[in-house]
Amino acid sequence: MSGFRKLNENVLVSPQLALEDVATAAALGVTTIVNNRPDGEDPDAPQGEEINAAAAAAGLNYVAIPVGHSGFSQPQVDAMIAALEQAEGPILAYCRSGTRSTFLWALAAAKLGEEPETIARAAMQAGYDVSPIRPLIDMLAQR
Repeated sequence: MSGFRKLNENVLVSPQLALEDVATAAALGVTTIVNNRPDGEDPDAPQGEEINAAAAAAGLNYVAIPVGHSGFSQPQVDAMIAALEQAEGPILAYCRSGTRSTFLWALAAAKLGEEPETIARAAMQAGYDVSPIRPLIDMLAQR
């Protein structure tokens, strides 16, 4: 499938990965897969354990930070920051459409001090609109 979209030099986002997408990501230099999709959300899609196994086989790190439809929490933002900081190269985050992954990256980037306009522009260039969470981005950027 490989619907990878670039947010910046170190972060790609994607809709649900197929197992073969993991090898494609590795070939592109991705070092870490971040799964933002809760297991069982789509029983027909590869679940976290399968993606983790494919990532390990490809020599990639795997991090699960599931984000359900109830929204984002501070621990999830902090976990994304940790994933970004610990990655030894580009990361690929995925969920059903890529939107939750983009939103979580945006919140983490804001907390790390990235300018809200820069975040919004990067997301828009990748095809994602962060306006639904813009007040949170602005708040985190001011800390």
